[in-house]
Amino acid sequence: MEEPSEHQGEVVKPENPQTAERKASLEAGKRASSKTAANTGGSVPARKRVTEPRNGSGSGLGSGSSALAAKRSSSSTGSVSSVSVPRRNSTGGLPKKPSISDEKRKAGADSAAGVKGSTEMTRRSLPELRRSSVTSSPRAGVAAKPALGSPVGLGLRTSVSKVDVVKKPLSRPALSVSSSTSVRSSVDSTASSGHGGSSRRMVLQASSPSVVRSPSVSSGSRAGSLSSSASSIDRSSSLSGRRKVGTPDTRDSRFIVLPQVDNKANDDVRLDLRGHRVRSLNASGLNLSSNLEFVYLRDNLLSTLDGVEILTRVKVLDLSFNDFRGPGFEPLENCKVLQQLYLAGNQITSLASLPQLPNLEFLSVAQNKLKSLTMASQPRLQVLAASKNRISTLKGFPYLPVLEHLRVEENPILKMPHLEAASILLVGPTLKKYNDRDLSREEMALAKRYPAQTAFCIRDGWEFGRPEQAAESTFRFLADKWKDHIPPGFLLKEASIDKPSEDVCHCHFTVIPDGAVSVDSPLVLKYQWFSGDKTLSNFVSIPDATGEIYWPKHDDIGKILKVECTPCLGETEYPSIFAVSPPVSRGSGIPKVVTLEVHGELVEGSIIKGCAKVAWCGGTPGKGVASWLRRKWNSSPVVIAGAEDEEYQLTLDDVDSSLVFMYTPVTEEGAKGEPQYKYTDFIKAGQEGKSLSARSPVVKQAPPKVTNVKIIGDLRENSKVTATGIVTGGTEGSSRVQWFKTYSSTLDENSLEALSSSKIAKAFRIPLGAVGCYIVAKYTPMTPDGDYGEPAFVISDRAVETLPPSLNFLSIIGDYSEGGILTASYGYVGGHEGKSIYNWYLHEVEGDVGSSIPGVTGLQYCITKEAIGKFISFQCTPVRDDGVVGDLRICMGQERIRPGSPRLLSLCIIGNAVEGTMLNVEKKYWGGEEGDSTYRWFRTSSDGTQSEIMGATMESYTPSLYDIGFFISVSCEPVRCDWARGPMVVSEQIGPIIPGIPKCHSLEFLGSFMEGKCLKFNAVYSGGERGECTNEWFRVKENGLREKISCCDFLDLTLEDIGVCIELLYNPVRKDGIKGSPRRIVSDVISPADPMGIELIVPNCCEGTELVPIKKYFGGHEGAGEYIWYRTKNKLEGSALLDISNASDVVICGRDLTYTPSLIDVESYLALYWVPTRADGKCGEPLISLCSSPVSPAPPIVSNVRLIELSSGIYSGDGVYFGGYEGESLFSWYRENNEGTIELIEGANSKTYKVTDSDYSCRILFGYTPVRSDLVVGELRLSNPTDIVLPELPYVEMLALTGKAVEGDVLTAVEVIPNSEAQQHVWNKYKKEIRYQWFCSSEVGDYDPLPNQCSCSYKMRLEDIGRRLKCECVVTDVFGRTGDVVYIETTPVLPGIPRIQKLEIEGRGFHTNLYAVRGIYNGGKEGKSRIQWLRSMVGSPDLISIPGETSRMYEANVDDVGYRLVAIYTPVREDGVEGQSISVSTEPIAVEPDVIREVKQNLDLGSVKFEVLCDKDQNSKKISTVGTYERRILEVNKKRVKVVKPATKTSFPTTEIRGSYAPPFHVELFRNDQHRLKIVVDSENEADLMVHSRHIRDVIVLVVRGFAQRFNSTSLNSLLKIET
Repeated sequence: MEEPSEHQGEVVKPENPQTAERKASLEAGKRASSKTAANTGGSVPARKRVTEPRNGSGSGLGSGSSALAAKRSSSSTGSVSSVSVPRRNSTGGLPKKPSISDEKRKAGADSAAGVKGSTEMTRRSLPELRRSSVTSSPRAGVAAKPALGSPVGLGLRTSVSKVDVVKKPLSRPALSVSSSTSVRSSVDSTASSGHGGSSRRMVLQASSPSVVRSPSVSSGSRAGSLSSSASSIDRSSSLSGRRKVGTPDTRDSRFIVLPQVDNKANDDVRLDLRGHRVRSLNASGLNLSSNLEFVYLRDNLLSTLDGVEILTRVKVLDLSFNDFRGPGFEPLENCKVLQQLYLAGNQITSLASLPQLPNLEFLSVAQNKLKSLTMASQPRLQVLAASKNRISTLKGFPYLPVLEHLRVEENPILKMPHLEAASILLVGPTLKKYNDRDLSREEMALAKRYPAQTAFCIRDGWEFGRPEQAAESTFRFLADKWKDHIPPGFLLKEASIDKPSEDVCHCHFTVIPDGAVSVDSPLVLKYQWFSGDKTLSNFVSIPDATGEIYWPKHDDIGKILKVECTPCLGETEYPSIFAVSPPVSRGSGIPKVVTLEVHGELVEGSIIKGCAKVAWCGGTPGKGVASWLRRKWNSSPVVIAGAEDEEYQLTLDDVDSSLVFMYTPVTEEGAKGEPQYKYTDFIKAGQEGKSLSARSPVVKQAPPKVTNVKIIGDLRENSKVTATGIVTGGTEGSSRVQWFKTYSSTLDENSLEALSSSKIAKAFRIPLGAVGCYIVAKYTPMTPDGDYGEPAFVISDRAVETLPPSLNFLSIIGDYSEGGILTASYGYVGGHEGKSIYNWYLHEVEGDVGSSIPGVTGLQYCITKEAIGKFISFQCTPVRDDGVVGDLRICMGQERIRPGSPRLLSLCIIGNAVEGTMLNVEKKYWGGEEGDSTYRWFRTSSDGTQSEIMGATMESYTPSLYDIGFFISVSCEPVRCDWARGPMVVSEQIGPIIPGIPKCHSLEFLGSFMEGKCLKFNAVYSGGERGECTNEWFRVKENGLREKISCCDFLDLTLEDIGVCIELLYNPVRKDGIKGSPRRIVSDVISPADPMGIELIVPNCCEGTELVPIKKYFGGHEGAGEYIWYRTKNKLEGSALLDISNASDVVICGRDLTYTPSLIDVESYLALYWVPTRADGKCGEPLISLCSSPVSPAPPIVSNVRLIELSSGIYSGDGVYFGGYEGESLFSWYRENNEGTIELIEGANSKTYKVTDSDYSCRILFGYTPVRSDLVVGELRLSNPTDIVLPELPYVEMLALTGKAVEGDVLTAVEVIPNSEAQQHVWNKYKKEIRYQWFCSSEVGDYDPLPNQCSCSYKMRLEDIGRRLKCECVVTDVFGRTGDVVYIETTPVLPGIPRIQKLEIEGRGFHTNLYAVRGIYNGGKEGKSRIQWLRSMVGSPDLISIPGETSRMYEANVDDVGYRLVAIYTPVREDGVEGQSISVSTEPIAVEPDVIREVKQNLDLGSVKFEVLCDKDQNSKKISTVGTYERRILEVNKKRVKVVKPATKTSFPTTEIRGSYAPPFHVELFRNDQHRLKIVVDSENEADLMVHSRHIRDVIVLVVRGFAQRFNSTSLNSLLKIET
């Protein structure tokens, strides 16, 4: 079990990768449980054996069923114990250790027996756990029930069905089950009993209120199975989980909930090899496959990702705490579904090679060596943890459009001011947490003050600065970057976009000539508008938006606009430049007409059409109001009655007139824009025809009459409507219109309420009182002479609608200065106003979101200091009295808030009136931001004389000796930050000043800080008359230790002072003996004196002996001086020695302080030239010295005596001679045997030697005796012995295989020996053994060794199918040598013929037991093999098929009594190939002893009655239920059987069925219901009966068959072993 790491890294608090996996498993189990509810059982008490009925149909909840139905099914729940281990967080830290109550600890201790040995199990590798799960089963602990009351954790419900029982002792418990049951475990990570290597274990209890959120280890083992074959039978388990949402009180605010990984984490998709010292992902035994989804490889030795490309389905990949250095992340490109990647605790220096992972949501790269976060864009990344790195720049920051959490603690970049604001700009609005805390409001507001292009510039390397200079600085940065994008001779002066809303938006690109180059062609700018999200990515071009102006649409709200401007000079098109805008804000809601055109032929009879292009400015497009007017020559336009559509057909009245098309845009919300007009040319008449004439009688004037009266306009509150009509009977005069309202949709003149008086004006604005009513217009036609006709009434087609609550104007008035009061006013429309909502906001720049002013909710605001320099806005949300809320309206103040006039509200002096004590000014300033206010200090004597203290102009002043006895005061002139000045204020006096304690105000050294110099000091004293002050000198070393030197008034600097500092301690003492605080002063580092050499002597020397000169040095610490050794044949003296470098027979032989004479120096003189040098490299005057006698030769010696093998069996000896000139040295050869005895080889006295047969198994040595030219003999030296001399190594020429590569066959390797004579001899004489090793190919193409396969033969197995086999052969001789490896490979192994072996039936021999067939399958991967259950009578070869029984398990019943159960197993390979069928049978099925005993008793009685239930509606085709059965008495004796309906209060007993046992009498059972039976007397008499238990049913059947035995071919008594 891994011990918790002591290293505490950053606490990201993401869920542990394994915790996320288990949570996904629980969610997947919850879904699976709903699908398998019909096959899920209830629960049984703990520590009881688990059985499974043949047909269980109980629900997982086990509630709501009757007692009778409850006995129909039986199910059980296995208990699960799991152990979890505290692990290091993915960023290096440990998770929090939650406390566990005493009750939980006690419950965990009671069930400790179920988890005994779990510590040992967690240390085992995953393959071991899998092997152990085959033979071990978990002992049942406390049954796990759902923790419904869990406040934070997960409720668990575990149900297990079809689980076999093994009566074997439990050797060791398995860890948490992942295949049959998967349960999250909780562990107290605190070490128990003081042992650091163990952790406290806790079993999940039924009463556990919560599950601790801690990482855990899941063994992935399968438990609860009989064996490996039984586990294949038992695969129908279900797990359901329920998660309770945590409340804000229980939720950890620092907890980052990772995205759910929705998959079931079983053994097939999960790999956990943490802490296994894995060095390569291609290592044998790692078993990487494409099916894995959860891979944990942290705490290993991985340094490369080669091999990870096979993990194409991995979702969680933990590679923390390995040896990755990067780059080299390209293999991750295949991991397309990867969601969580943990790379913390490595040595990664760059993420540039990390590919784009389309599903990555969590990335941890903490505790690495990253210098930047440059990587590919990650479109779904939500959490990025990069703490504890070396990040120092934001250049290259990736696009992360959905990032929510960013962590960069403990990085050098944190020194950058406002890094959080920069991160907000780079990430965008999705960022919610920064460095494990919520975003700062100040940083969010600061980020909004930066221009929109800031993020682009930061990614390109712009140095993040203050927001005031950001606009100009970023433009200069981009302009410098775009130097090559501007044509020569031009300068870029501006590139910007107006603040966009749904109104018109302009871009500004100003490129002017610089005057240096004359340009002939004009510069043309091309534009293209783009729209993108707030992360400044995913920009999409806007079709047809290619001008300087763009009208944003409703879909553009909240998006960023980008304009690319392409300069074109002549035919040359330069690279584009760009500008970006802030997010598009909502428009005013008032539509605007962009263009207005009239199309059509202006000829009488033609149809013309008015076309308007409208910018809706945030409103919902509606139907505008169109009207046509006719304008005669030199007259005003007149409305054409009825012409209210966009189309109009020209009439005769329009000829020689100009038409006016008037269009007013109106939104669905009722907002109207300004009407626009479009004049046409004069209308032409149609083609002129032939004129005709006729005369009529005198026309009489008819009375005026109005027809076709209409109400035109929008029937909404505050809208203007118009009454129109066609007046006949002369020329219309001043006709009058009066307006009414009515609550009925039908016109009734008696129910009308007047809204206005009768007026000439036809237009009328609908008042608020008409809302909900129909309006009626009374049109009274009149002629110019005053005659009037009958009035006509017209009623609106619908009731007047109220407008949504809105504001028709909003304004702010007042004084925009500090202390002023601003008042907001507005106009409300839309019904009766309720409690509208008011808010005041402060804005750093005009147009940003702003921050709310707390506590101000009325229509007035008194300006405070915090608002200075900012804009004020008032936001009003209209609310109708019925609670309907309208659109928010914002009114921005016209100017920034000005500060008030500076002034001081108070001024005083704080401090004690004591000499040497600092006095400070305390004041209260008002009037904006204070600037550099001016101060003047004054000294006032006792007689009132005042004088200014020169030089005292700060906020503080320290009285001196001259101030003793005087009073001190100060004056202050307030100055605002913009240099505005206020009235001067003088404080009250403080004093008189009294003397202070003795004090040393200044202390300084006198003298030079150099070795050999004298150091003195100068001290400035205050505090009365000076007394006998003392001083001490200290030497301060590098480690901070102080060494006292002396107490004198001066100090002589020595060599010990070089490189250290001198400290002087001065103790001021007043004349009256009062001592003050001592003062210290530390000097600079003492420097050394100039270097010089005092003495240099070269002693006598001998060849080979190191020569060390005698010298003396002064001048600081000596450094590496310059040394030159000269060799001369003659002894030089005087000037010749001083000028030795120019002598003719002198040779330079060395340049170090010491020199070892060699052979060439013998009989010569040696001289040393020395330039003394200080440690810092400074040189002094050189010195030279000559030895007194020539160099003498050394005694002869030899070194490095060695021998070399020239060829096979031939050696050469050699050595290095030293000691004068060599003469005729002596050579010899020796032989060393295995006992270590060395003997001389006679006759071998040259430098070469050839081995003989006597030398085999011995070692050869070479001897060298040096002889000098003057015949002086040295000491014999021997070389190191050779390796044991051995003959040629035997080897295998090639390897062959016998047999076929088919599963189940045997392959045998045969080696081929070379034909050479030497090899034949070696094989015959020296060969010892031949070793073999078989290998199997892996999925990636490599070969993995097969354990325990070391013979020449190998039998192919199931897992070898489709893989290649390789056999390696190695030969070893009698000397223990091993030859080269020879191998041979096979073709892919083919599957064998399917067959089944060791087939057997498990189960006890009673009729109520469960039987299972199992065997060992061979022949490829098993497909859908067929199983058929049959019955066989003892002694009869006939087999009786049991219909529908084709599964691996069979539950016996009374029909099987006396028979043998036979199972026929037909093996089928997965490709459909069938093998030979194999059968297996049981012993004859016997009756349970309890049933036998009761049957015997009833048969002995001869007549028995049973109480049963009978279906009262047997002819019904409906399925029988409990409610359809009635009580009956079944009477059975030796002669007949009958079913009697018992007597009631109103009836006598009635016999319903009676019959003898003669055929076709028989008793039928129902295999799907163990409580039912059917008694069939004949085809017309049968009874469907139900009993309360299977036991009663079996007794009835056996008793009836016992009485009817004379009609059976086999006596039931013999089957029951009853003596007749």
